[in-house]
Amino acid sequence: MPEGAVMDTPFQWHEQRTTTPDGVHRVLRAAILEGSVPPGGQLREAHIAADLGISRSPLREALTRLEDEGLVVKVPFRGAFVVEVSAVDVAEIASIRLRVEPYAGELSMEALRGQHRSLLMQTVEDLDRATKDHDIPTSIDAHLRFHALYYDFSGHSVLQNLWNGWESKLRLYLAADHRSYSNVHDIAREHDGLVKHVLAGDVEGFHREIAGHFPSALRTRTAAEGVEDQ
Repeated sequence: MPEGAVMDTPFQWHEQRTTTPDGVHRVLRAAILEGSVPPGGQLREAHIAADLGISRSPLREALTRLEDEGLVVKVPFRGAFVVEVSAVDVAEIASIRLRVEPYAGELSMEALRGQHRSLLMQTVEDLDRATKDHDIPTSIDAHLRFHALYYDFSGHSVLQNLWNGWESKLRLYLAADHRSYSNVHDIAREHDGLVKHVLAGDVEGFHREIAGHFPSALRTRTAAEGVEDQ
């Protein structure tokens, strides 16, 4: 973590005030995913407790939940910090997803066209609604759920384990990526093509569509490799 990285942006309730761990968790999680707390930023217990008017007990439980989600790391004798994810980390994940996600989509297509079609449609509707509302945390959750469907219904445990290993890093990456869009609703529109190919049972079309989701991350990887070769 960056030496001395301290988060001093005020925390506030964005809903009816609740001092439960669930309520505190939602406040801190939203602050991380909306970018109010930068990667590497320190989450100081005294500062947050004073801002929210809460005791340390629900705050510590909320921080533990964030740690379990892979959003926060606790450093002994220093405190809790937002996890940092490098562009190279994301690029390496993208280079593997480019190869395995078309296969996951192919394996899951029958289930998502049939028995689980309603879940696919509900997930893309959630993504559409959240991006229209510019609700970054909810849009990130829906975005990840959408792609997780292909792994979850692939019937392939190795693919499922790969996704589980990536999810927390992708969540932090998407927190920055979603904010980079001039119109965040473009994210939902980009996924309409995937849904169209799934519902049509068009495996080749799905392969072509999914390949367009990773170019920026792959360019980052290429640039990083070029630096290492110099």
